[in-house]
Amino acid sequence: MKQTKYILLISLVAACGGLLFGFDTAVISGVLPILKTHFKFDELMSGWVVSVLTAGCIVGVAFAGRLSDRYGRKNLLYLASLLFLASAGGTALSFNIYVFQSFRFLGGLAVGVASIASPMYIAEVAPADKRGRLVSINQLAIVTGILLAFFTNYLLVGTGDNNWRWMLLVMAIPAMAFFLLLFTVPRSPRWLLMVGRNKEGRAALEKIVEAEKVAFEFEEIRKSLDKRGEVSEFRSIFSSKSKKALGIGIGLAVLQQITGINTIMYYAPVIFDTLGFSMDSALFQTLLIGCINFLFTIAAMFFVDRLGRKPLLLAGSAVMALSMGFLAFTTSRGTGGYWVLAFILTYIAAFAISLGPVTWVLIAEIFPNQHRGLGMSLSTLFLWIAAFLIALLFPVMLATLGVAYTFSLFTVICVAAFLFYLFFVRETKNIRLEHIE
Repeated sequence: MKQTKYILLISLVAACGGLLFGFDTAVISGVLPILKTHFKFDELMSGWVVSVLTAGCIVGVAFAGRLSDRYGRKNLLYLASLLFLASAGGTALSFNIYVFQSFRFLGGLAVGVASIASPMYIAEVAPADKRGRLVSINQLAIVTGILLAFFTNYLLVGTGDNNWRWMLLVMAIPAMAFFLLLFTVPRSPRWLLMVGRNKEGRAALEKIVEAEKVAFEFEEIRKSLDKRGEVSEFRSIFSSKSKKALGIGIGLAVLQQITGINTIMYYAPVIFDTLGFSMDSALFQTLLIGCINFLFTIAAMFFVDRLGRKPLLLAGSAVMALSMGFLAFTTSRGTGGYWVLAFILTYIAAFAISLGPVTWVLIAEIFPNQHRGLGMSLSTLFLWIAAFLIALLFPVMLATLGVAYTFSLFTVICVAAFLFYLFFVRETKNIRLEHIE
């Protein structure tokens, strides 16, 4: 019981990286329409203003895996907290759109680093039977950050000409809190053993594992590391034993993004504005999206270790496909209105209980100990490349294809995701990390 409470507390601290991840990615949805008027730019620039964060994510992720293996998961979380803090202040004080983009890129570096370090750290300290639930805390933190961004945007929209600056500066508060809280958490025992700091690794294990199981866990991790040879050798992850896990990891990561979730998270007010809703109404409905996302992510935490990863992915992608299909149909008929809101909320609920948390759980589970940093880094790199392309191209797609055809395209992708989960993903619930490999 003592270890369970301790693991929960340190997982919550690590998940603060996810909260800032969610806030930084979602705050732009309310800022963008105001920023567009303030700095006077076109649709293509709108796509770049949104997607520059994901460009930063790509760079951050490209280096995060190797840095986490060399310097540790905890040090990477420190780095993310400081980058978030700098991004919040820099974007809020920007005097032109290019300075804004520079600091938003810095925020993207932070998101990329946090998207690797937070779930990896939690997965490495969590017991097998609670790992899905605990890693899902990171996704809950992400959607909490998204909800917080939507809520503060809604509250601050009426604060005058500098409202967008206050919307962005809010992130500095949780960023500073995250930095200070990190002083209370230990280093990952699996990382300590991976780099040969056995005495510290055993001491860290004693904090998170019952006394009678420490020796067994210690030997299991050591055997897993010894069996694989040198830590994080780049070419070894493409060996026959690891390349399947890498292929599945990349597939999971890309499909989480290209099924359309970030088009709604980033551009919800723009979508509602296109369909004839007022700005105040659009921001309120965006807040409603955040609430549904939050509630169904909580539900996912109860089901991911009970029902398993694969059933949630299959059910979620099926409902997402149906929701996108109905969205395409209603918007093509011009019947839209609150039916559009209902289908978007259904889509969000399905994503939040399945692809949202389960993707991060599986990516944190499927790689062997000394390939975990590199494997997660490569998978998440593809995730952010996909997110970048979607964020950049969506305004153009909306302007050229229209809402109905855009939603039709995402319907097809959701069906493809269902087939991928059906044929390629295996169940990992209740299996120790050393046995999954």
